[in-house]
Amino acid sequence: MKYLIAGLGNIGDEYSHTRHNIGFDILDALVKASNIHFEDKRFAYRSELKFKGRILILIKPTTFVNLSGRALNYWMQKEKLVQENLLVVVDDISLPFGTLRLRPKGSDGGHNGLRNINEIFGHQNYARLRFGIGNQFFKGQQVDFVLSNWNEEEEKELPQKVEKACDVIKSFVTIGLEKTMTNYNKK
Repeated sequence: MKYLIAGLGNIGDEYSHTRHNIGFDILDALVKASNIHFEDKRFAYRSELKFKGRILILIKPTTFVNLSGRALNYWMQKEKLVQENLLVVVDDISLPFGTLRLRPKGSDGGHNGLRNINEIFGHQNYARLRFGIGNQFFKGQQVDFVLSNWNEEEEKELPQKVEKACDVIKSFVTIGLEKTMTNYNKK
């Protein structure tokens, strides 16, 4: 079985390890723990992870967050994957810091990357792992907030939260969406 795991983020040093790039950071952690690496491919940095009889195609789109749909569409077609085997890892300001929510489908919730994916796919029926980044910003400051670095307290907790997100991804590909939601969404 083959899966596409897409972590959303922006390329470039100025965006590295910002809240908006948590999708990149989670996939980087998966890759580092597996002693593999990303290669610069069409529309994305790509890596391939073999885990418990499954093949995980890990991508970090190089199209910037707001145009993520283009990369996902390309890799879904290239790898000949079905929607049920897609998981998008994304930041979410609606959730408190570090909260994880796995969902089978849903609206974009104001996230431009998800909006673009929905537009390109023509539907919202794909799994997404939402990583809470909090919403400690004043009105009109959302862009600055999501593109900012983690505060000192968050930085201390981040490795544990990222590791848990990696566990959710591994669970998704081994026991499926429903059981993984039951096991992780309430914690």
